[in-house]
Amino acid sequence: MELKYEFYIDGTPEQVWDALVSDEGTRKIFFNCVFQSSLKEGEPFAYIGPGAEGDETVHVYGTILTCVPGKEMSCIEHPGPSYHANHEELTSRIMYTLDTVGSCTKLTLINDQYSDNHPSFENARNSWWMILSNVKTYVETGKTLDFGW
Repeated sequence: MELKYEFYIDGTPEQVWDALVSDEGTRKIFFNCVFQSSLKEGEPFAYIGPGAEGDETVHVYGTILTCVPGKEMSCIEHPGPSYHANHEELTSRIMYTLDTVGSCTKLTLINDQYSDNHPSFENARNSWWMILSNVKTYVETGKTLDFGW
């Protein structure tokens, strides 16, 4: 199972990177969650924000595999504990790659290597479109999309 998305964004790789990892950017594009990480290979990360366990709900967590700021990042992720009792057994890999194409940035996201019977695959298939559309809109306009929630 693999999900792959390519978006062309009118912004620099640094602007797109900032949207993906900064507190302000992640709050905007990941539905009020903050990305907590040292961005060092082998170190943990988590997306934390409002949810079933209050304002500090862990939605996704895992380990950074590779990180080249402004260029690429990959990680192994797990759904947060409030989503599935067996969250530690459920994994997938997420890879972001940023490439300059003319005067814009090509953002490629691959979400693959899902563990057997991972219950979040369909949710990810639907959610990545919204998240990546938010990245594009945020970098280009400073605003995010209203999904009516």
